[in-house]
Amino acid sequence: MGQVTMTRLGILGGTFDPPHTAHLVMADQARGQLNLARVLFVPAGQPPHKLGRPVSPVEHRVAMTQLAIAGDPGFALSRVDVDRPGPHYTADMLALLHAEYLGDELHLLIGSDSLRDLLTWHEPARVIAQARLAVMRRPDAELDLRTLGATMPKISTCVNWVEAPWLDISSSDIQRRVRAGLSIRYLVPAAVERYIIEHELYR
Repeated sequence: MGQVTMTRLGILGGTFDPPHTAHLVMADQARGQLNLARVLFVPAGQPPHKLGRPVSPVEHRVAMTQLAIAGDPGFALSRVDVDRPGPHYTADMLALLHAEYLGDELHLLIGSDSLRDLLTWHEPARVIAQARLAVMRRPDAELDLRTLGATMPKISTCVNWVEAPWLDISSSDIQRRVRAGLSIRYLVPAAVERYIIEHELYR
C-alpha cells in the first residue's frame, strides 16, 4: 500500500471587521514557512470575547473576507462558524473542521499575544489537542513557554513560530480612521476599501 500524505491546513479565525493587510501577510508567511496546502479564513459568527460590543453584521464580514482573499488559490473561506448558532469557541470550530477535513493536520494561526492568553480561552487543552499552533511574534506580547508549560505540559510540542514582519494594523484602528474620514488605502485590500465605502460601514 502507498503511503498516505497528510495535508496541512492553516486556520485563521477572527472577527474580520474588516479583514486587513496584516491578516493576509500572516497567512501568506505561515503558508510558505509551514508548507500549508491552504489557509482557511474563518469569520466568527458571534465572537464570545466581543459580546456586548458592536460588531458588523456577519454577512458584511464574510463578504469582505471573500473579497480580501479573492485571486489567491492558497486562501479559502470557511463558513463553519457563521452557519451555526453561537457563541463560537475555537475548540468547537476545530472539531467541526476536523470532521470536514478528515485526516488533515490543522495549524491554528495566532499571534504571540493569543498564545500568552491561551489559558483564558474556552477549553484550551482541547484546542491544542486538535491543532498545532502557528504563532507570529508580536513585539508587545512577551511570554515564557516554560511558564505556560507548567499548566499545559503539551504546549511546547505543538508550537511552530512563524517569522513575519510585524504590521501594526488593527481592525479597530481602521474603523476609527473611517469614522474620522482618514485614508485606509493599503491598510486593507482595494476591494475591501470599496466595499466599506459602498455600504457605509463604520460611519
